[in-house]
Amino acid sequence: MRITGRNPSDGMSLEIIVQDGVIVSVCEAKHDDAAWLSAGLIDMQVNGYGGADLNAEGLEPQTVVELTKKMLALGVTTYLPTIITSSEQRITSALRAVAQARRLSKVVAETIPFVHLEGPHISDTDGFRGAHRTADVRPPELAEFLRWQDASGGLVGMITLSPHFSGVENYIAAVTKRGVVVALGHTHAEPEQIRSAVDAGARLSTHLGNGIAASIDRHRNAIWTQLADDRLSAAMIADGHHLPADALKTFIRAKGVARSILVSDTVAIAGMPPGIYTTPVGGRVELETNGRLGLVGSGYLAGATLPLKEGVGHVCAATGISLADALSMATVNPGRFTNRRGLLEVGARADLIRFRIDDTSHTMHIESVMQGGRAVPIEN
Repeated sequence: MRITGRNPSDGMSLEIIVQDGVIVSVCEAKHDDAAWLSAGLIDMQVNGYGGADLNAEGLEPQTVVELTKKMLALGVTTYLPTIITSSEQRITSALRAVAQARRLSKVVAETIPFVHLEGPHISDTDGFRGAHRTADVRPPELAEFLRWQDASGGLVGMITLSPHFSGVENYIAAVTKRGVVVALGHTHAEPEQIRSAVDAGARLSTHLGNGIAASIDRHRNAIWTQLADDRLSAAMIADGHHLPADALKTFIRAKGVARSILVSDTVAIAGMPPGIYTTPVGGRVELETNGRLGLVGSGYLAGATLPLKEGVGHVCAATGISLADALSMATVNPGRFTNRRGLLEVGARADLIRFRIDDTSHTMHIESVMQGGRAVPIEN
């Protein structure tokens, strides 16, 4: 199978040959195709979209199937369902639903390599905790992790935690040894605790700059320590609401493009019409026409609603980095943590998207999606 498009790195025409679901040739070619060609997007933090809520009580496998279709239509060929802080019973139930969805659908199985647990081992302090329920926050315990894995067939592949807990280094080392990516987030930990967590194996920062109190020490805080540690890659929500342009640009400069990752962190209301909604997490929220979702009657954000493709466009507009660099932050960089996906090279899995970018709004318009060498019907 032959796929053509423009190379985001230099604007030249590309031709990719796919055979048996794998890229077998990448070369320059002469054609009139105006669409850009890239590896499929990888989103490491998806709570829901278009009414599909992964954190609603009684998650059903069909919800995961429907969410996967929505992700593919947005150019996301790999994503991590993100389950937030809750009771062990509810987390286990959600994990089983995702596992069942992967068994029911080959497309789901190929799109979801594993699950991201954001919590429950996070800060219980207001501001750092975010919208997570205080009553469900608890210290890490290897026995609970093993019960999650037993219930889901080993589906937990990423855990976001706060390293302020006593003995957390042993937990990080134990789950990392089992192949789990440990990320730091929703934390009020001291710099020394953060460095110890990285020594133990933590490799990521979850939505850096968010999940943190509005007022913090100007020097000794979790942001600077994570920015300074070159062993950590940083995930960022580039939707224009969670990080001001100056902060986003500074974070990327500090980490460098190679250690910067874009995530959407979308919730179920993402993709819905503007208006006021009642949600399981956050209560009454208002979705504005610009995509900002906030708690009614306050200035606080209540989640993210813009898909990852919008983050790619926004980071170009807000920071001035190239389209190629922005795409790498949503493909090859997160691919290092998701079984080496997101590559546009010979031997890589043929997850590909063709798209156009609006020069004024910087919106990415997905024209076609290929996953594992198969064309994916785009259903909106």
